[in-house]
This record gives sequence, C-alpha cells and structure tokens, in this order.
Amino acid sequence: MSLLSDLINLNLSDFTEKIIAEYIWIGGTGMELRSKAKTLPGPVTDPSQLPKWNYDGSSTNQAAGEDSEVILYPQAIYKDPFRKGQNILVMCDCYTSTGEPIPSNKRYNAAKIFSHPDVVAEEPWYGIEQEYTLLQKDIRWPLGWPLGGFPGPQGPYYCSVGADKSFGRDIVDSHYKACLYAGINISGINGEVMPGQWEFQVGPAVGITVADQLWIARYILERITEIAGVVLSLDPKPIQGDWNGAGAHTNYSTKSMRGNGGYDIIKRAIEKLSLRHKEHISCYGEGNESRLSGRHETADINNFSWGVADRGVSIRVGRETKKDGKGYFEDRRPASNMDPYIVTSMIAETTLLWKSS
Repeated sequence: MSLLSDLINLNLSDFTEKIIAEYIWIGGTGMELRSKAKTLPGPVTDPSQLPKWNYDGSSTNQAAGEDSEVILYPQAIYKDPFRKGQNILVMCDCYTSTGEPIPSNKRYNAAKIFSHPDVVAEEPWYGIEQEYTLLQKDIRWPLGWPLGGFPGPQGPYYCSVGADKSFGRDIVDSHYKACLYAGINISGINGEVMPGQWEFQVGPAVGITVADQLWIARYILERITEIAGVVLSLDPKPIQGDWNGAGAHTNYSTKSMRGNGGYDIIKRAIEKLSLRHKEHISCYGEGNESRLSGRHETADINNFSWGVADRGVSIRVGRETKKDGKGYFEDRRPASNMDPYIVTSMIAETTLLWKSS
C-alpha cells in the first residue's frame, strides 16, 4: 500500500509538461456528478484553451443509444486538490453534436439570464449555504448515530465539539481546505443542528460563478467521502420526525440593494418573489415539501412570508440590513439538492427582469 500511496502522490511536473484535466458534468437526474480524465500537452489558464470532449449519453440517461454522443463544453477551471501540481478540475456543460444544449443542461439558460444587460448592470452577488448529511456506507444511517437507533434529541450538536456530539470533522475539514486549494470562494463551515449534518458556504460570488463553484465544491466533497468510505446525502429531509432538514439557503444582493436606499429595493424584490412563490418552489429541489413544514426553522411550503431576523420565514432580512438601510436578503426556501444554476438565475430573473402585471 505504501507503493500505491507513492504513485498516487507522484508530482508529474518533475517528469513531464503534460497535465491531467478532470472533465466534470451533471448527469441525467440533474443531481449526480460524472467525470473523466484527459491528458493535455501542458498547463492551461483559461477554459477557452481546452478542447471540447464527448461521452456516452446513453449511459447517463441523457441520450438515446442510436445517437449517444454528448459534447462537453469546458466552462470553468479549478486547481485539482487530489492530483495537485498543474492538474485541473474542469466544470463543463453538455450539448448535442449540433450544438444544442441537452435538456438537463441548466447552465445554458442561466448564462443567458446572467448575460442580460439589466442583470450585468446590477452585479448580483450570491452566497449559498450548502447543508448536507454524512451517512454510514453500508446502512445509510447518519454518521455517529447508533445502529438502528437514535442519538439524544437536537440541541447539543449545532457548532459542537466533542466525540459524542460532532461526527465527521476530518471529512469536513479536508473538504474546506481542498476547496480553498482549488480556488473556490468557500467562506466557512459549521456543524448543523442534526448530528451527522454539516454546512459549508460558497460566496460571495457574482452571477453564474457561484453556481459553478458550488457544483465543484459538491464534486470535491463526493470525492473525499468516497475516500473516507462515507456516503454524502443531499436529501432535504434524510430522517423523518423531530430532526432538522437540509437546505441551501441562498443569500442575494444587487448593486442597488447594496447602495443607499437599498432597503426599499430589497422590499420591492421580495414583493416580486412573493408573486412567483409557486414557480420558485417548483424549481427549488426534489422532496422539499418534507422539509418546508413550518417547523425546524422553516416556513410552510404553501405560504410565502418574510421578516427581519426570523428563521421561520421564506425570506429573511438581516437585522443589520434593516438598520443600515441596505444590504442583502436570504431566500431560505431552496432544498439542499437544488440546482444552483436554476435557483440563482431564477432569483435574478424574478427580481430584475420579470414584470408583474
């Protein structure tokens, strides 16, 4: 095994100019990540320098067997924390051989919204709080929970320390450092309310960048849990009963909201969001109805609400934002398994482009 470890940790730059690019894309369910590696003749600094590639879409439920070739378009690159050196991770989206985005390519439409002049002028900033649960591999039960049983009630676990309260810190801290190494603007981590559940935050980042970064952060977390022999769950309600669910709270501001008089702009944006509540909820993640119950720091899925410093509402405005008269707000509705391309672009579209009748 020591020889295997030595081979894994080989520094290729000592022997060759060639690098390895791990092409990453989203599979047919819209949630699972796929990847494969390609050797390149030398280092690259921009995705435009990378060749397009292809894969068998019939094996990912993204194409028919008789016309199965799906084309990968490189969109963003990050340093590879696993292979290190000049090797890279490449976030891609997917197209037919004729250049049409395939149905599961949600980045394409998001890019159109974020390139709209009215959106560009407002420089939308996002910060996404990704909650997730670590599961024991063979029994799919949260890490640290007794086999077939339950730990003590919620209360001691949030931001906790100690072997009887905090489970999986080595995985979480490894992920934190790997994301910083990769160039992801990960701004923090913390233990969540349910034991075995954690959160990391990506942002602030402008426009589509935050969605690219969140997908790559998810990929890195999947790889680390793979190494650790633990299963990553983005289920918004992995354990039924009196346990907190898992969300992906999305913090948002525009240039106007961040400037003087921004609080009035925030309130107008929230009004627009209230008028499209059902449309947003339908795109905010699978199984979200089990999480948005009106309990466990959530609002009821059927009712839109907002408030200052209130975590039981759909949209939370920070007390400091109200005090300063400018700032940002938090959409607490997205589920942990939401697609950040959809959620971030939809918030921008509703608040900046949509005209209420």
